[in-house]
Amino acid sequence: MASYQAPRRDYQFILNELLNIYEETELRGFDEIDAELSDAILQGVADFATDIMLPLNCRGDIEGCQLLDGNVIAPKGFKDAYQQYVENGWGTLTCDPEFGGQGLPEVIGVFATEMKTATNMAFAMYPGLTHGAYAAIHAHGSDELKQKYLAKLVTGEWTGTMNLTESHAGTDLALLRTKAQHVGEGLFAISGEKIFISSGDHDLADNILHLVLARLPDAPEGVKGISLFAVPKFLVNTDGSLGKLNTLCATGLEHKMGIHGNSTCVMHFDGAIGELVGDAHQGLRAMFTMMNQARLMVGVQALGVSEIAYQNALIYAKDRIQGRGLSGVKAPEMAADPILVHGDVRRMLMSQKSFNEGARAMMGQQALWLDKAERHHNPEQAELASKFAALFTPIVKGFVTDRGFNACVDAQQVFGGHGYIHEWGMEQFVRDIRISMIYEGTNGVQALDLVGRKILFDKGATLFNWSELVKQFIGANVNNELMKPYIAGLMDASSDLEQATQFIVNHSETNPDILGAASMPYMQIFGITALAWMWARTASVALSALETATLEVDFYQGKLKTAQFYMNYWVVQTRSLRQQLDMSSIQLTQFEVSDF
Repeated sequence: MASYQAPRRDYQFILNELLNIYEETELRGFDEIDAELSDAILQGVADFATDIMLPLNCRGDIEGCQLLDGNVIAPKGFKDAYQQYVENGWGTLTCDPEFGGQGLPEVIGVFATEMKTATNMAFAMYPGLTHGAYAAIHAHGSDELKQKYLAKLVTGEWTGTMNLTESHAGTDLALLRTKAQHVGEGLFAISGEKIFISSGDHDLADNILHLVLARLPDAPEGVKGISLFAVPKFLVNTDGSLGKLNTLCATGLEHKMGIHGNSTCVMHFDGAIGELVGDAHQGLRAMFTMMNQARLMVGVQALGVSEIAYQNALIYAKDRIQGRGLSGVKAPEMAADPILVHGDVRRMLMSQKSFNEGARAMMGQQALWLDKAERHHNPEQAELASKFAALFTPIVKGFVTDRGFNACVDAQQVFGGHGYIHEWGMEQFVRDIRISMIYEGTNGVQALDLVGRKILFDKGATLFNWSELVKQFIGANVNNELMKPYIAGLMDASSDLEQATQFIVNHSETNPDILGAASMPYMQIFGITALAWMWARTASVALSALETATLEVDFYQGKLKTAQFYMNYWVVQTRSLRQQLDMSSIQLTQFEVSDF
């Protein structure tokens, strides 16, 4: 079984020093937390994830879920573990205290999510999707709907799902056919079939609340005619008790590449009774609240699995002996040297490490923007933070999952043939994390969203505001000799991003097809630049710590070494990606169908 050590020191660094969240006095509720409380909470999650969730990961993968007599049964041990999860209150961390939540900032919750997904991604998806359902109803539901469902979703006594996809309509929701018919008293009958529904049915909780996209009879064509409905597995009585089984069921379980411990269902709704969430024909607005929450979770999944894969690859590289170092024997007392002495093994491991730590810092920044959007006393600052979070959502989901998957493949490669064997756990990590590049909007869609909605829609205003933050940081540090390696890398990446953006803008009106052809390399350039910004900020904090005669010299020097490697190994890729974007995008639009 794979091992795992929660990166709590890195969490402390990001929360206490890099983001300095305890000085965010303008954010509601931040005055109620301190470093000691945050660390205690994250330690508790780490213990639960390591002691309870991790031992079930391989078992869930082997056993999978079963559909028996119309009911889905989770792998052995999952139900007991989930009950412990609920009893410990781990699902309540960032939820509204009005409904039983602890009201903690998202910037703390995101790291709790990382640990859970690192140790058992399939298990973590059950409460993860529940939190998304909570967020959608909390933001858009009526008071009656909130009172009916939120407290149970917060505790985890009931779970939630998201029902978008139909067999003929994936990303193109304008094609969906599921119908909703008003049957009086604010109730609707929902009929249709949805596929790929994560956690669609299971035996972990007493009830499951499905958020379902469907069309009312008077709905206009296209996505503007979609409404969102809350459809419970068991109807809820006026006193809050459970009533009869609703007319919905799981008719099949998908046979998947990975995440076998999570129930991915085909869901059939046959006049199932539900209630409207938000306004009629405004379902996508409500659903995107859930999807944006889910996209952050998916990015964190990639980081979490990449981290556990890296940790085990590093242990293996220190233990496995094979060959001798090219410059001479490094371990004369052994028959061969540990493979960590070999340059290519070091390349793979340091590539993973620099990605993981940079992505973790960016996840913290994204979560803090979300907190500011919700909690800042200044409406203008809240709006700006919301725009930054929207801009970075495709980076968090698309770039991080692309590179997180590659990192898992590198970790598997370190193991050689053993990485291909199930007992080591590495091939499961690769299989599990592959879905992160596909669900909640494929990464191609994320790249197009970045270019079309996030860059061109507001004519680059939000990108300009973020670029100003980067330029201000560069200006404040450019004359610091010790910062030069990090500032130089950030300046190179920023320059390539600026030129790539100009290419997009110049061609957006004359040949819109280029946007699709250029969007993926553009997202990669943006992602590498975003992490370069985080690493340059990390280097600045580490240098300041070393100047104060810290007792943790090795930790901060390690940050500086990793930051410099990131600039030398990752940032240089932005130049070739920009050339790829410039030289191939136009050509891609000129091919004929017969050329493929």
